[in-house]
Amino acid sequence: MTTVKDFVVSGDFLASAKMTSSELAVEIAVYLYANNRLTFGQAKRLAQLDQISFQKELAARNVFIHFETSDLLKDAENLGIKL
Repeated sequence: MTTVKDFVVSGDFLASAKMTSSELAVEIAVYLYANNRLTFGQAKRLAQLDQISFQKELAARNVFIHFETSDLLKDAENLGIKL
């Protein structure tokens, strides 16, 4: 059985890091996405950003969106396009 606990960051830590809790959430989300620990959807939800805003955060950090050949083929199939 796994127990899930909330991750709490004290105000003192945020103050010393000169970050807001929202900024920390974005940093963690980008890091976990870049390291293939979260999907794009999971990471943007953690960051509490919409799709375009999260894409801009990734771009600002030179993190590329994960899109494999299999993703392209699946998208084409869903659109009825034969490649």
